[in-house]
Amino acid sequence: MHWLDYVVVLAYLSLTIGLGVYLSRRQTRSEFFAAGSSMGWLAVGLSVMATLFSSNSFVFYPAIAFGSSLRIALSLVAFTLMAPVIIWIFIPVYARLKCETAYDYLERRYHVSVRCLASGLFILLRIGWMASATFAASVVLAGVSGVSQVTVILALGVVAVLYTLLGGLRAVMWTDVIQFFVFATTILLALLLLLWHTGLSVSEVATTYSSGRDKLLFDFTPSLVLEHGSWAILIGVFLEAVSAFGADQVAVQRYVSARNERTSQIGFGLNLLGMWLVVPGLLAIGVGLYVHFQQQPQELVTVIQEQHKKLPGKVIQKIHADSNPTKNVAASTEKIGEYYKTHPDEVYPDMVAAKLQDQAMPKFVLLHFPPGMIGLFLAALMAAIMSSIDSGIHSVTTAIVVDFRDRLFPQWKPVEESRDLWQIRFLILLIGGTSVTLACFVGNLGDVFAIGKKMTAAFGGPLLAVFVLALFFRRSTTIGVFTGTFVAAGITLYLMYRYDTWYSVWFWPIGFSLALVIALPLSFFGAKSDSALTYWKVMRGSNNMKVKP
Repeated sequence: MHWLDYVVVLAYLSLTIGLGVYLSRRQTRSEFFAAGSSMGWLAVGLSVMATLFSSNSFVFYPAIAFGSSLRIALSLVAFTLMAPVIIWIFIPVYARLKCETAYDYLERRYHVSVRCLASGLFILLRIGWMASATFAASVVLAGVSGVSQVTVILALGVVAVLYTLLGGLRAVMWTDVIQFFVFATTILLALLLLLWHTGLSVSEVATTYSSGRDKLLFDFTPSLVLEHGSWAILIGVFLEAVSAFGADQVAVQRYVSARNERTSQIGFGLNLLGMWLVVPGLLAIGVGLYVHFQQQPQELVTVIQEQHKKLPGKVIQKIHADSNPTKNVAASTEKIGEYYKTHPDEVYPDMVAAKLQDQAMPKFVLLHFPPGMIGLFLAALMAAIMSSIDSGIHSVTTAIVVDFRDRLFPQWKPVEESRDLWQIRFLILLIGGTSVTLACFVGNLGDVFAIGKKMTAAFGGPLLAVFVLALFFRRSTTIGVFTGTFVAAGITLYLMYRYDTWYSVWFWPIGFSLALVIALPLSFFGAKSDSALTYWKVMRGSNNMKVKP
């Protein structure tokens, strides 16, 4: 790395910590948790975008385009279909009920037990998501910087926890805004640099990439094991998006921080626009990487040599057809180099077979980014990691304090606000430390795309079902919803690890559907309420909106 790269990285880290220190003055509980409900649409929209579309996205969208197809782009259709649901259903409910957390509504609708169950599912989901998202971006960051993944995770975890602990939600959101612009600028510059290095026009790059690829944009084959199948993307990503943006405290906390309902809705529209800019940009990077490395396949040989232990047995046997591959590491890597000198066309398929496609981007950065731009790329990756950590630990802390401590153990809440803030900050440290530690070990679960889905789908689908039942099924009851959600999460976890060849996105509709199918029949055995606080009752402005004692 050039000295300019170190300057860029240090400047970015100093800016985030400085922002936290600056905003730490005159903190109150309302300021720490909801930024005093004073944030504008720009901060709300870009913060939601940066938080829920960060680390995993930066890695797996380019990796999928590089190693497979562009079928994942159908996610944009799912995101667009999701937007009206969030804007006209979820945001108005939270704004009109003045909820402190998303799960506050569930107690008003059912019982405190449902509130705690849903909040507990969110906490498990979000801690798992933080760990997987942090791990995903650290793979690339470690590859570019030459620093071990564990060191990267621990260092950035400390920085993110520090400014979150000091500045609260306002610091988290404004840092997310900065992170979004760093992220977007890096994508644009990377695209321009890739295009320049290929020496081809945009149409020539597209033609080269699409040549020989079957079902490049769509594949409606009905299959549970097909990766990036169109049915799975349309159904699964839609449900995942509604859950993430409607039933997840990370997003809801940003809606609560807005000046009013309209501000939240405009901010969400900005978030959708950001998706339509960022997703195509990340996929275009994957396309550019494929075309570049088709021209220069020898640049990827070192990746295979460094990760040769991940090569499938058939590839190892092919490379070492005339020698003993287990003799020693030096001989093995030397033989790999010799083999691909004479078989350059096999570098790409062997790399994909070993699931090393997420290493293509860091290799290009190391070889071709100019001084200063490597630092910007590292800053973007750090932004992706820290936006995952800061928002996650802040929202999980909010859920624990509001949904559990204040509701179930009010005697534990200090009388003085200063002592309350100290307790909250201690929880920030505890949750941040737990998530960062888990991130160091999450890599054993599989590739970065599957990791993110496995860590969230089992809980996210049933969690969304709770809200759908509450809002639109007046006859649903506490016993039905609680039992259905709990059992559905357990079954989904079992299926996830029993059928690990199923495409991970399918576990969202599986978990969601199971919760509905189980909860609705069981609701016939519970006490029904004619005054249930459904969506229509909230929109009519019912006076029966207080939390039951």
